[in-house]
Amino acid sequence: VNLAEASLLNKLIRTSLVESSHSVEILQQDPRSPLFSIKTFEELPLKKELLEGIYAMGFNRPSKIQGTALPIMLAYPPQNLIAQSQSGTGKTAAFALAMLSRVNATEKHPQCLCLAPTYELALQIGQVIEKIGLFCTDIRVTYAVRGNRVRQGTVSKEQIVVGTPGTMLDWCFKLKVVDLSRIRLFVLDEADIMIDAQSLSHQSIRIQRVLPKSCQLLLFSATFRERVRAFARQIVANPIVIKLRQEELTLTNIRQYFMVCQDREHKYRALCNIYGSITIGQTMIFCQTRKSTEWLAAEMCRDGHQVAILTGDLTVAQRATTIQRFRDGQEKVLIATNICARGIDVQQVTVVVNFSLPMDEKNEPELETYLHRIGRTGRFGKQGIAFSMVQSQSLWAVEVIEKHFHTKIKQLDPDNMEELEEL
Repeated sequence: VNLAEASLLNKLIRTSLVESSHSVEILQQDPRSPLFSIKTFEELPLKKELLEGIYAMGFNRPSKIQGTALPIMLAYPPQNLIAQSQSGTGKTAAFALAMLSRVNATEKHPQCLCLAPTYELALQIGQVIEKIGLFCTDIRVTYAVRGNRVRQGTVSKEQIVVGTPGTMLDWCFKLKVVDLSRIRLFVLDEADIMIDAQSLSHQSIRIQRVLPKSCQLLLFSATFRERVRAFARQIVANPIVIKLRQEELTLTNIRQYFMVCQDREHKYRALCNIYGSITIGQTMIFCQTRKSTEWLAAEMCRDGHQVAILTGDLTVAQRATTIQRFRDGQEKVLIATNICARGIDVQQVTVVVNFSLPMDEKNEPELETYLHRIGRTGRFGKQGIAFSMVQSQSLWAVEVIEKHFHTKIKQLDPDNMEELEEL
């Protein structure tokens, strides 16, 4: 699954905000600039209509990223911001508030632009802006996306324009729908996805370079690697940077086991033994291929398990429905390929099974994917258990994982799970 699809999937399946355990680090060019964070939305200079909108959305208090970023976004004079924040932390609502706050409702022309890498993500962002701005009756949103046709020379009267870089480029330069000289706030969302497609990053930079110098720039990214930093430097001048402070990866609350199996039938017998030995709430099982997921699902259904499958051939909407059903407990087992290894928090998951270890094209263990897979259990500080099934020729991969994460993965006998009964 590509990054844009994964990001959209996370937006569709979130039922609440993710509270990051990482500390928020703020870097700024001007040490004289006062920085503070807030604990309630009432502390911000927000119009009554926006407070009503944010509460109607179900936000009772600011998330960690909102509490830190919103005072910077709403400051006067406007300040440029680069914010690193994972999906689900409330960043869309944060910059939606900033856009709605910067708009003069009496002026009927575009004043805020927001770019997203795909059509679906642009629609998601626009819907959040419309919901928060529900009580701002004079503020309108329009979409510069494929299928929304406008004639050349048509002048947009909506104050907020959300779109994808290619269509926005046409609206600004070819069709003259948007006058960039009157834009006050420019938001670039999902920067790390933008730079994966070079054309998107070039189009974004071309739009930004025509904006007035007084225009406030807000850039958001889930990661803050060097490529993102270089891209950000081309777009945002003298920014305040908010990023999550890097912490050591910890697997201390997840007990890890591996068992050596001869083939997939032996692996399945081992899986049955696990179920016969310990009480399991909900399970996520990861396979390397779609074919493996289908075979395993058929075997488990035959034995009376309620099983759902999550693979790349499903549409994003189908995947979101599958995950929601699993979250609601309608299925107790979710069998997935790597599409599901990141960002899905289901508190009832007590066990993760690697039916096969994640390996790349060079047949090397994918260490980050292993971490994300087993991290689906042990959420929110709870205890979790992860089992990996390997064939004898792949034992070296277990040693690589142990060495990389400075952890010990205990071996179990796949045909005798007496040791598990003590858990």
